[in-house]
Amino acid sequence: MQHHFSYNKRKVIQALRFHFIKRNEVRILIILVNVFALMSAILFYSKKIRPEPFLLGSFIWVMLMASFWYFLPNSVYKKAATFQDSFTINFNDLEIKLENNRGEMHWDWKQFSHFFESPHFFHLYFDEKSFFIVPKDDMSDAFRHELRALLKKHISAQK
Repeated sequence: MQHHFSYNKRKVIQALRFHFIKRNEVRILIILVNVFALMSAILFYSKKIRPEPFLLGSFIWVMLMASFWYFLPNSVYKKAATFQDSFTINFNDLEIKLENNRGEMHWDWKQFSHFFESPHFFHLYFDEKSFFIVPKDDMSDAFRHELRALLKKHISAQK
């Protein structure tokens, strides 16, 4: 199975948001900040605390959301030259082969720890922080279905 692709900036940034939000430590941090902001709002409106903790909770919440929704994805996109290239990726029962005009890379299936599917990409993870995204753009439904089955067969079985 072969797929030719290049990256769309808007969709890559959305995929990076999915990556950051799916991390357990980020989810826990968001929950804790939301609980703090809600508790400070309740206590402020019941006149049990001064407005400073409420304003601090609101500020932390806004900064947290801005960092995970805007700053982090954009900085990763700008630093990674990968997103400017065009690629051809080949999937078979032995390996994944990625190539562009500068060279090629081969990965055995066992090198991947897990994968997940977002609206525009297949996210293939080597470990918790290292991953590769394959755009679904220009993939036929049949190709997507075959790729999903191949990924489940080779990657999900390893978990």
